[in-house]
Amino acid sequence: MTMVVERPTGRLLEVSELSVVFRRRGQRDVRAVDGVSFTVDSGEVVGLVGESGCGKSVTALAVTGLLPPRGVEVRGQARFGGADLLTLDPRTRRDLRGREIAMVFQDPISSLNPVVPIGVQVTEVLTRHRGMTLRAAKLEAADLLDRVGIPDPKRRLREYPHQLSGGMRQRAMIAMAVACQPRLLIADEPTTALDVTIQAQILELLKDLVRDSNTALIMITHDLGVVAGMCDTINVLYAGRVVESAERRALFAAPHHPYTVGLLGSIPRLDGVRGEPLYTIPGSVRDVLPWHEGCAFTPRCSRRVEQCVAGPPDLTQTPDRSYRCVNPELAPAVGTGVKAAS
Repeated sequence: MTMVVERPTGRLLEVSELSVVFRRRGQRDVRAVDGVSFTVDSGEVVGLVGESGCGKSVTALAVTGLLPPRGVEVRGQARFGGADLLTLDPRTRRDLRGREIAMVFQDPISSLNPVVPIGVQVTEVLTRHRGMTLRAAKLEAADLLDRVGIPDPKRRLREYPHQLSGGMRQRAMIAMAVACQPRLLIADEPTTALDVTIQAQILELLKDLVRDSNTALIMITHDLGVVAGMCDTINVLYAGRVVESAERRALFAAPHHPYTVGLLGSIPRLDGVRGEPLYTIPGSVRDVLPWHEGCAFTPRCSRRVEQCVAGPPDLTQTPDRSYRCVNPELAPAVGTGVKAAS
């Protein structure tokens, strides 16, 4: 991508004590997000990492106002450009979405409208948020598809989502997301179900976007190999809370929280002993302890001690990170296997 956009630097998004509770009549409340806090600066790539069910996608949907209006309680703050996104009226929030904040969803085949041509879906963003005429929007849409690497873009504009490959559909989603040159882009598992070659191309495309337009990027993923080459700061989520946050090099060099150690240890190593079983974190993400009783990771933790169930762990701040653990791994973890890219 060749466009270069000058943007102001500094703090862009500040999420503070974000909580999301799903309420259903006759059923137990589900607290999907429980006091998540993180910041994003202009041009920064921030990772939200964890297993499925840790609250990553719900955090992004809450910030962008895309959660259903009923049966959901959202609390906390998400300050963007001086305004709290959580308290904005629906119309103002809709104006921000697409123009200032855009999102690339996990599964393009279910996110794109199957009965509307790709061109109509891309031009709609341009006419709605940039006030373009339909003729100008069609020319810009073709240029956008060309920038994201879709061959023969004018023909592709007339095609429907099912006529495109998985990689092309994801590129079309990215074209829609960047159409208005947003200040913040949220990518929710953008490489899911794509083969490794296409994954690399999509990630390179997102990197070019950040570099050329100084767009901030929130990368939501469970793949630590992705964040190793993409992110400046990494937030590891478990049971709806950030359990460790650090810059990329510090996190990979010496993870402190046992869950972070486990995630890194679960990545296959090319230099590993042949035939040796892969490391797995015992149990599942459902095996949790309520945070008000202690550390939620305790039932699956190999470093648990009595203090782990004596109440919620405090957030420990050090010069290079923050973490929630009473018995952290303070020595560099052996066999974590992923090196942060330069």
